[in-house]
Amino acid sequence: MEKYALNPYLPCYEYIPDGEPHVFGDRVYIYGSHDRFGGKKFCMNDYVCYSADVKDLANWRYEGVIYPRNVDPRMTDGKHQLWAPDVCRGKDGKYYLFYCPDDSIKSIGVAVADSPAGEFHFYGIVSDKNGGALGERPGDTIAFDPGVFVDDDGQIYLYSGNGPRTKQAIGKEPKASMVVRLMDDMKTMAEEPKKLLPTLGESEGTGFEGHEFFEASSIRKIGGKYYLVYSSVTLHELCYAVSDRPDGGFVYGGVVVSNADIFSENADQTPKNCYGNDHGGIECIDGEYYIFYHRQTNRSMFSRQGCAERIKIGEDGSIKQVLMTSQGLNGGPLPGQGVFPANCCAELMGKHTPVISFWLSMGKKHPYLTQDLPDTDPVIDWDRMPVRAAQGLPKQYIANGKDGMRAVYRYFAFENTKRAAVKVRGTAVGVMKVFTGEGQDEVLIGEIPVRCEKNWKVFDARMHFPDGVNSLSFVFEGKGVLEFLAFGLSKKA
Repeated sequence: MEKYALNPYLPCYEYIPDGEPHVFGDRVYIYGSHDRFGGKKFCMNDYVCYSADVKDLANWRYEGVIYPRNVDPRMTDGKHQLWAPDVCRGKDGKYYLFYCPDDSIKSIGVAVADSPAGEFHFYGIVSDKNGGALGERPGDTIAFDPGVFVDDDGQIYLYSGNGPRTKQAIGKEPKASMVVRLMDDMKTMAEEPKKLLPTLGESEGTGFEGHEFFEASSIRKIGGKYYLVYSSVTLHELCYAVSDRPDGGFVYGGVVVSNADIFSENADQTPKNCYGNDHGGIECIDGEYYIFYHRQTNRSMFSRQGCAERIKIGEDGSIKQVLMTSQGLNGGPLPGQGVFPANCCAELMGKHTPVISFWLSMGKKHPYLTQDLPDTDPVIDWDRMPVRAAQGLPKQYIANGKDGMRAVYRYFAFENTKRAAVKVRGTAVGVMKVFTGEGQDEVLIGEIPVRCEKNWKVFDARMHFPDGVNSLSFVFEGKGVLEFLAFGLSKKA
């Protein structure tokens, strides 16, 4: 397979949700929590980092573990999770990582490093001038999902908090969206926190109705305005709010992306993926703006992967919601020839309406993404692990593909494309129908007969691809169950 900047943008065996992208120098760095494939909880692995040249977003370099779970003196047993972090460059030139451990620890930790790829070392806890830890003092709201921002005038702002997601949860815990200004030492509060965005139960008349703040604060300054991206009470969507100042006055802007591909203004509110929570941020990379977010895999909320989409910021400062795509950071449509992994699907569904991505609710009805080997670290001593060396790195694929399975890929620049192939295995017997376009514009361009076996096998057929930029869908019709690893497009008849 030729290397393209596909979604998910990191290697298929890597599970880094809550991605906060930051450009330092000529590289973009991804900071996020670190899920485990097959994990039973969120964020079970150490913090790691990946980076890429801003002009080559197809090739990500693994920077290694930047902050282990047992470094913070509050969690030396290594049994706590490290939830969503953020990083900024301080006025002293050092890099500061802000993080919340799991909900058994109420305050925000700070780590410091001399370079953006670490390794980070424990520095302290966000506290008031008397040493009282934010989140642990009487009357404090819950500290959660820190986002950090250094303004042009050198003022440092820390965003945090979460809100109730249902009416029944209102008032049961001290929750709020908040912002606090920090002193130059990056850990002492210069003043008391302020409430920021409305949460469920306090949004009437604010413009945030139906999209109240839930969690995942992420702040950027764009064109002199402050953009706060957050996860709303719908769970699956990232919204944005805009203000002329960093510590208040935010007005609801809209939805940027939904990992269920639901558009709130559409009459059709049917999820197009088995969905879950979301978290991410906006970053300008080589002159283009992107929204980073995550998707769910493995019929679980605990094995999430980072994705990204190019966005446009209008002259009026508005951002229109974008569809999930396969092309992600590619900068444009993928070529209409080559071999592509099936896991880069933008949408995945079956005959039944997609539901929240969790084993108990999904049952055995829905297709899903999974991999063929256990969780792995990208750096492996092959000489000392001969069994793993023989197996290679994990491969991700679509599983539980039954009659009616639909995998949608966006977008391809078709030019004289004549043939399509699929690499599948399993017990399925039937046809893989191939379509371009979507909705009323969907056109059947051919069918690939498949008779699956235990091992991966390639089936192909001639197609009638119309030239131009379009989406591509594979729909299985038949009996049995298939697993879908890859597909190919060719100009050869």
